[in-house]
Amino acid sequence: MNIQNMRFKFSIMPKSVSLCLFPPLLCVLMAYLLGNNAQSVDLHHVLQLSSPDHLLGSDALGRDILARLAEGILLSFSVALAVMLMCASIGISVGMLAAWHGGWVDSLLMRFVDIVLSFPGILLAIALAAVLGPGVDKLIIALAAVGWVGFARLTRAQVLSLRHAPYIEAAIASGQSAPHIAYHHLLPNIAPPLLIEASFGLAAVMIGEAGLSFLGIGIQPPDASLGTMIREGSQLMLIAPMQVFWPGLMLFLLVMAANIAGDALRDHLDVRRLP
Repeated sequence: MNIQNMRFKFSIMPKSVSLCLFPPLLCVLMAYLLGNNAQSVDLHHVLQLSSPDHLLGSDALGRDILARLAEGILLSFSVALAVMLMCASIGISVGMLAAWHGGWVDSLLMRFVDIVLSFPGILLAIALAAVLGPGVDKLIIALAAVGWVGFARLTRAQVLSLRHAPYIEAAIASGQSAPHIAYHHLLPNIAPPLLIEASFGLAAVMIGEAGLSFLGIGIQPPDASLGTMIREGSQLMLIAPMQVFWPGLMLFLLVMAANIAGDALRDHLDVRRLP
């Protein structure tokens, strides 16, 4: 791929991300402007179609679907962002320690990473969420406990490739401490692949959160979650298919936006693609 093609492709990607994010953002904005309560139950107006009071209709308890979608979108993104921050903090720290010290420290930490990777991620998250119990904070811990290993392996590989670089050797010879070298020299140079990992990880976490909520061990009622809305709507698919369509569409668009952003970052930051 030549430089012109790469620039053209990269210029298209953000437009695709904007198109994917526009409906969720519009949903949140409209819900805020209308001011409907996502938890307000109205048994006299259940399973309504679109109306001036409920633009996207109401659910089986008469709650406004638009307001619940907005709450679910914000909650899903907040959980995914919190999980990614935890995963990045833990994974980068473990990966840097393993690569920098080497020897038995590297072997011990990487064997622990291999143990975590030996379990299917979603099954381990389900087990942890079931043990920890319901709650947003417990859900974040369960998802972060299985998501940090990718950052650890990637960080270790990147640091090992830079461990004996001339500027790193010069920093060591000048007496700079290991934390100073890690923060000021290593982290800025390994940031691009970590950003790509975080973009794809964001999509995986949103799917994981929706899956756990769909199974009933994630976000608990009355809080709105896209996965919870899909679970509730799946029981009414034959009589009210839009109950599943709207949360499914919003989840699809959020995940697609994160994946497209990851592709764009990878194409833009990977210098090996240049001739």
